[in-house]
Amino acid sequence: MPHQQSSTTAAGGDTELKRALGVPSLVFFGLVYMVPLTIFTTYGIVTQVTGGRVPAAYVVTLLAMVFTARSYARMAAAMPFAGSAYTYTQKSFGAGIGFVAGWALLLDYLFLPMINYLVIGIYLSAAFPMIPAWVFVLTAIGLVTVLNVIGIVSVARANIVIIAAQAIFIVTFAALGISSMTGAGTVDLAAPFTGDGTAPGFDSVMAGAAILCLSFLGFDAVSTLSEEAKEPKRTVPRAIVIATITGGLIYIVLSYLAQLVYPSNDFADVDSGALDVMAAAGGEFLTIFFTAAYVAGACGSALTSQASVSRILFAMGRDGVLPKSFFGRLSPRFHTPVLATLCVGVVSLLALAVDLGFISEMVSFGALIAFSAVNLSVIKHFIIDEKHRGGDAILSSLVLPGIGFCLTLWLWTSLSPRTLLIGVIWLLLGVAYLAFVTRGFRRPTPMLDLTE
Repeated sequence: MPHQQSSTTAAGGDTELKRALGVPSLVFFGLVYMVPLTIFTTYGIVTQVTGGRVPAAYVVTLLAMVFTARSYARMAAAMPFAGSAYTYTQKSFGAGIGFVAGWALLLDYLFLPMINYLVIGIYLSAAFPMIPAWVFVLTAIGLVTVLNVIGIVSVARANIVIIAAQAIFIVTFAALGISSMTGAGTVDLAAPFTGDGTAPGFDSVMAGAAILCLSFLGFDAVSTLSEEAKEPKRTVPRAIVIATITGGLIYIVLSYLAQLVYPSNDFADVDSGALDVMAAAGGEFLTIFFTAAYVAGACGSALTSQASVSRILFAMGRDGVLPKSFFGRLSPRFHTPVLATLCVGVVSLLALAVDLGFISEMVSFGALIAFSAVNLSVIKHFIIDEKHRGGDAILSSLVLPGIGFCLTLWLWTSLSPRTLLIGVIWLLLGVAYLAFVTRGFRRPTPMLDLTE
């Protein structure tokens, strides 16, 4: 999602974004995208997958993300353009490979609204058990789609309130959680890392870590503020790395505390396993507070993520990558891409037929493809194209991104066979579609507009 601002420079008549953001502001922006409560999206699922070792899985994911964030930082300094992973891959490896990377990212964009709709249904149904989850899912899809059609897509102020509420919730959860443990007798402080024995071995930790990659979606959003940052080639890369490490540490601490509060993987409903944690930490009060904060965040995220992907599809239709007559049209009345928005709403109906674990893994699949591509882009750009040599260059532009690539590849192969199969099918469809629009690769590869 682009960050737009109307600030202009005083000199001359040209409109230019004001360079006013330092590292702290950029880091905060990145943390806003990496919503702290996202750890509870797949908390129950990952707890069962890892045998009660969610913090251990987050440590593995964070390790991979630190190397990857560093690669994003290198590329953001070298190529301060919008488009992130797609742009870096396209400019490093050429239009064809860039198209495939963008196609993988498109999978993320399509599935992100779906995750929000699904968790809205799960948690509201848990709060109001007399109403089926599908009722809430359909209502949310209908409401958000209508709002996006008529053009109500600016939720910046609401998002600030939502983030503030989540920050207050985290402090409350920590206080009540620690209080509940002090009167609970003996607490095994090592349990969140040693596990409960239900899923032994390191492979289960890797499987959980692969799912948790979705928690780190958005750390690279800092790169979209390059035109508003002071000394962007220095501040933006630093902010990307700091936001990633800070967000990862928050995830580790929260999940560690959650597993101490509720040291079990026996949930009333694994998809809403976080509710069992809240009940153990603070009873009905904390459960209601969590549900309100979490559902509000999911609604805001659904609104912005559907608006973003609708405009990506519109841009691709306008540029002829997708059928222009359908995707490349704006409503004369609302001046919004109505057909593209409705298309995203229809795709989101899959939330009625698939489970949370599958959707989460599919988002992680697309993210890991992008992360791998950025790590390789550093090697291609600096070592091969720019011909950087010497010990420092080999370490900085070959060894470290190489480690990042190996870690992301390891996480990618730790996803479930079902996810890998469907993900590979999606990539093959992208290659087939590219062959179609380029008439058997005889025409230039179209550029994807993923700047939303």
